[in-house]
Amino acid sequence: MTTTTAASTPKSAEMHVGPGFRLRHEIDRPDPATIAGFAEFDTPTVSDLMNRLYTMSFTIRNLTAPALRLLGPACTVKVFPGDNLMVHKSLDIAKPGDVVVVDASSSTMTAVLGDLVSTKARHRGIRGFVVDGLVRDLPAILELRDFPVFARGITPLGPLHRGPGEVNYPVCVGGIVVNPGDIVVGDLNGVVVVPREICEDLLERLGTRAPTERAYAESVARGQFSNDWVDRALEQGGLDPRTRD
Repeated sequence: MTTTTAASTPKSAEMHVGPGFRLRHEIDRPDPATIAGFAEFDTPTVSDLMNRLYTMSFTIRNLTAPALRLLGPACTVKVFPGDNLMVHKSLDIAKPGDVVVVDASSSTMTAVLGDLVSTKARHRGIRGFVVDGLVRDLPAILELRDFPVFARGITPLGPLHRGPGEVNYPVCVGGIVVNPGDIVVGDLNGVVVVPREICEDLLERLGTRAPTERAYAESVARGQFSNDWVDRALEQGGLDPRTRD
């Protein structure tokens, strides 16, 4: 008589505490007054003063009401494609006012979150989500009315809840590295990430530049503007703008 034994789980499938399966409960966040100061500026203005290097891919967009904006320090989450265990755990770690930023590796396998996670997050004081992946239950999320969710798209297919994943370690979302505590600014134009270490200097420069930008926009609205700067740029490239064929 032959006796058979159940195959054991392959060692390669085991979870290992450490990189890829870890949590960080405490992070440094910018001063609340500094964060609040960015509410005065839209994402194109913020992006311009960071030389256009910290703007997420256009494919990550506002899926909720157009008027809803995102502003807050990042609580970062990295998940295995098709899984959202660490998204659930982030609700216990994120502080009121945080924006949860989820690196799902641009996966289109499953949604990363839906209406229940969004509702729980709203009760915890979380400002919203940015997801490099998909979400679901959008009609119910829209019924929350004041909870912004930015993502690549929508699917009805739900995730698994197994791990691995990480909370509050660096992630890559929309082509931009996001560190815990970086300031996330999102509006109908898209999402910009302000590195925590430059946020105070950037806010000061934004404030200094604002009157000039406002005056220029008002003059354009009145039809009072000049394109002389275009000719100067052409001349620097070796083209005489006055030349006619």
